[in-house]
Amino acid sequence: MAWTTRRPQNKVEILPKEPGNPADPAEPGTLYVHGTNGGIRVAPDAGFDVVFGRCEPDVHVCVGPNDPYVSRQHGYVTYEDPQWILHNLGRLPIRLPGGRLVLTGHQAALPAGHTPLFIVAPEQEHLLEVQIARTPAVPGPANRQEADTRTPNGWSLSPVERLVLVCLGQRYLRPEPWPQPLTWAQVADELRRLRPDERWTTKRAAHIVTQTRKRLSAKVPGLLEEEIPPPLGNALNHNLIIALLTSATLGSSDLRLLDERDERDERGERGERDALDERDAPP
Repeated sequence: MAWTTRRPQNKVEILPKEPGNPADPAEPGTLYVHGTNGGIRVAPDAGFDVVFGRCEPDVHVCVGPNDPYVSRQHGYVTYEDPQWILHNLGRLPIRLPGGRLVLTGHQAALPAGHTPLFIVAPEQEHLLEVQIARTPAVPGPANRQEADTRTPNGWSLSPVERLVLVCLGQRYLRPEPWPQPLTWAQVADELRRLRPDERWTTKRAAHIVTQTRKRLSAKVPGLLEEEIPPPLGNALNHNLIIALLTSATLGSSDLRLLDERDERDERGERGERDALDERDAPP
């Protein structure tokens, strides 16, 4: 999203309800916070804390004005050199990108760039948009709106790795609500149904996935046991599946691998019916 206006003269500036396109780049580290009825811009050296919450007269940025589950002063953002820090004062958690929750009394450093924050209320979620100006980078192409859409490179998988991983993560690919990986027993049963001539066991399926995790762990965090606090549960396989989905290594089209057996059976049944029809046809 584009953020406001001209290069400001003041360290703190009230922003209109609808953010606009900046005429000049902001000073690196400048904070923009936008809520229901407008926002605010604060320079990193202003010594100014941005308070947000439900009660507009008591905050700088209003969020969730008609939701009594949102605290009147739900939190604030303050500059602690060299970064802006989010503090949660409210009763409800604040969700950051990636699903991380900042609970009551907790804090989290905010990265440069755009960060949508959500106050997670029982009936709805309330968006608070935060933008922190980056250090200017080397200019790239002036306009990429008409450029060809890129496909992520993803990770290389062998055919057997892809088959096992699609089977393991099929609930994510369908998609089902709150998906979890299949158990190894379920994976082995599915693979025996798909490939009855191959010797599929729980150990073989688990070994293939474990080797894939280890191979990708150098570039993808959260795939090794030592990286995850116990109990592990499904965390390692869940993290692997999420990494494969977000990199577009796996997609819903891969579910066709699980339909191959059904298609072969259907073709076989059609062939048998055709053969019987030909046998029974009158001369």
